[in-house]
Amino acid sequence: MRTNFSAAQLADPEIAEADAILQTCVHYGFCTNTCPTYVLTRDENDSPRGRIDLMRAMLEKGGAPEPKTVHHLDRCLSCLSCMTTCAVKVDYVHLIDRARVHIERHFKRPLADRGLRALLAYVLPRPRLFLAAMQAGRLAKPLAKFLPKRLSAMLSMVPSETHAEILAPQTFAAEGSRIKRVALLAGCAQQALDSSINAATIRLLQRHGCDVTITAGAGCCGSLPLHMGREPEAKKFATANVEAWSREPVDAIIVNASGCGTTVKDYGHLLATPDALRIGALTRDVTEIMHDIGLKAPANPRAYRVAYHDPCSMQHGQKVIDQPRALLRAAGFVVLDVPEKHFCCGSAGTYNLLQPDMAEALGQRKAAHIDSTDPDIVATGNIGCMTQLSHYLGKPVVHTAELLDWATGGPLPRALEGIALREPVVRAPEIAAASAPATDNFW
Repeated sequence: MRTNFSAAQLADPEIAEADAILQTCVHYGFCTNTCPTYVLTRDENDSPRGRIDLMRAMLEKGGAPEPKTVHHLDRCLSCLSCMTTCAVKVDYVHLIDRARVHIERHFKRPLADRGLRALLAYVLPRPRLFLAAMQAGRLAKPLAKFLPKRLSAMLSMVPSETHAEILAPQTFAAEGSRIKRVALLAGCAQQALDSSINAATIRLLQRHGCDVTITAGAGCCGSLPLHMGREPEAKKFATANVEAWSREPVDAIIVNASGCGTTVKDYGHLLATPDALRIGALTRDVTEIMHDIGLKAPANPRAYRVAYHDPCSMQHGQKVIDQPRALLRAAGFVVLDVPEKHFCCGSAGTYNLLQPDMAEALGQRKAAHIDSTDPDIVATGNIGCMTQLSHYLGKPVVHTAELLDWATGGPLPRALEGIALREPVVRAPEIAAASAPATDNFW
């Protein structure tokens, strides 16, 4: 792609970065049919190729962007499916980040929009505040039908109950001989929504020889404000985490929310410091480190049919695809691949709150594909996906770490309590066939 930035514009490192990315795009268009929003609307402006043209024009012009441009860029999920299928590997993720920062700086949104985005950016990264907001939301649910679409959609996503535990700085000792010392990112929204995930992750790591520390000073990863163009806030959160973890002698930083993991692994780019680069290189999804350590033999194998949903941030952002499946198989489950597994479920951080119509269409589409596999349980590795899928599915949705913990001696996951699961029928050839690695990864 040819660009027409002036010399003065290219003196700005942010514009220079965007220019370098733009020039790599050759408009082959392989990205279009793997883009969820384009597949739904068939509008070229809702495709990666179309959005790249919009971003080029917006950044070349400078100043306030057109409302139409903002509309189509806001509808991007940042699912990164386009990057997986791109023949020339255009760095779309950092380009859309630059575009969102430009919009945040130069575009004056309607007052209600500005207020909602500011509220989400402030509340969601602070678990105690988010927990209080959800409690208020449950009280307001009866009023949902009288409210604007966005507020109504937000209230519909508030769970009927939450299981919150805000973890204080502490260390959980390994069982038996210690083989690793790791720091766990406790997260922000996840702590308020479902503390079972962290509890299961800690038990699982302890059982497999890891000291697990919750580091003082570490908090939100910064991804929620970053994806709303609020880069200074994201950098503030990221800097605090880097400083906290740099004081902690650990073998790895463990993340059990894939959206957070993708951001933390990219701290070197966001902050451009040696410490940030080192922390990013230390960061591992919980399934990555468990795959490296090796799962203990299941305490009581249960051959339940588990549909595994790939979070976009894990499969496209981190390229962690095989490890969760291999671990679930090792735990004795029958692993089912979901049709159209490269498609986003519509959660995408705050997307299902800011773009409820598109998120609903994607959530229903994903739920239908999951239902088609006839699973007993749905497993995934991201709290946002869990919340979104639970809203549209009639099946229990469980974090992968919870299933692995249960299989190796931990308690029954809370989402499975009171659920009448089908009695697993163990037939070796059938289980082997159903659990065989997928061969339809077209990317």
